[in-house]
Amino acid sequence: QVELVESGGGSVQAGGSLRLSCAASGVAVDTIYVSWFRQVPGKEREGVAAIAGGTSYADSVMGRFTIPRDNIKNTLYLQINSLKPEDTGLYYCAARWYGGPYYGPLRGATYNYWGQGTQVTVSS
Repeated sequence: QVELVESGGGSVQAGGSLRLSCAASGVAVDTIYVSWFRQVPGKEREGVAAIAGGTSYADSVMGRFTIPRDNIKNTLYLQINSLKPEDTGLYYCAARWYGGPYYGPLRGATYNYWGQGTQVTVSS
């Protein structure tokens, strides 16, 4: 059974940084496609970063977000720098472990497993 558990969210001021963690069990994160998404009420879920063959980032976070991975700890991270109020949202990690249609690295339908999310709130 694959389980993903996010942590590290919080409330920060604009310009600050956060590092989100996604601890995985049941699968090795260096053998699968993994990603981070964020959700804001009333808006579509947005893929922000992924390791899926290569590394992909949404245009809105390019240069500010990175997606490092610790294979020994079996943990995926999202390093968020230069935070903006529009980065506020519930951040989820996701994993693609088994097959099915592939819609691209930043499309939610590509992924089979999701964590419960961790909230990031950025104040101006």
